[in-house]
Amino acid sequence: MRIAVIGIGGVGGSFGGKLASRYGATQDHEVVFIVRGEHLKAIKRKGMTLITPAGESLVRPSLATDNPAEAGTFDLVLFAVKSYGLEQAARMVIDNIKDDTVIIPLLNGVDITERLQGILPRGICLYGTVYVSAFIEAPGVIRQVSPASRLIFGPDGGSIDRFRPIDALFQEAGIVSELTPSSQLALWTKFIFICPAAGVTSLLQKPFGEVMDDSEARDLLFGLIGEVEQIARARGIELPGDIVPATLTKVKQFPYETKTSMQLDFEKGRETEIDIFTGYIVRTGQELGIKTPLHDRVYKTLTGAANS
Repeated sequence: MRIAVIGIGGVGGSFGGKLASRYGATQDHEVVFIVRGEHLKAIKRKGMTLITPAGESLVRPSLATDNPAEAGTFDLVLFAVKSYGLEQAARMVIDNIKDDTVIIPLLNGVDITERLQGILPRGICLYGTVYVSAFIEAPGVIRQVSPASRLIFGPDGGSIDRFRPIDALFQEAGIVSELTPSSQLALWTKFIFICPAAGVTSLLQKPFGEVMDDSEARDLLFGLIGEVEQIARARGIELPGDIVPATLTKVKQFPYETKTSMQLDFEKGRETEIDIFTGYIVRTGQELGIKTPLHDRVYKTLTGAANS
């Protein structure tokens, strides 16, 4: 099987690194990294160092390149780019994708699969949800800080049997994976947590612990979660009845000083993924006729601050 990982940042580096570690030097499968810049130069020169709480390893993909044209066709593609670079990345690999190429996005947004389907004329686009905390520590070095990582993937209903070999491939590489026909439920279960958390921490510039200690901030988070729940149920997502309090409990379980990646991007003046989080809820609420005043406020404030 020819496997491509598009984007070797924290997420792509963590999952791609495990695949390359297991298969990069074998004849059973090929692992191709689509990566650019100094990161690419370092990987081509000396391989990629993957540091996890379990240890450190040097991995070498079968090929690392910024030119997909030299990589041939793929059987499996993992998209791990930032959402604002998704369309450009997808167009880069159109010619590498066959009718039966399986495509799994590893991004946070709930509309990523549909966006890919709108660009790619071929391939089978599944839904994917990942849980991992990792980042580029230096060119050619990925540090995974979370003790564990997990990948949930599958179609939106229907049979999952044809994708079992991919699940087996992940697990043999040491990736904790779950193949499910309820892939959208998994995606929205994460989104109802990460979208409000990203919004409130970025707006208030407070980590999780300070948000939960402040009654007004906590109420804002509660309200944002409720608005996401409304949108999800209107979309036909059968979330558990206790999803709102369960999500608040999830926030409480994180270390006090935890910041969301979107908050960190705002603090550093970098481009953010606000459009797949707060912006998505605002747009979808308008389409469905559902009022989302809290998300409207967060979006207007943050996009105004970013453009000022």
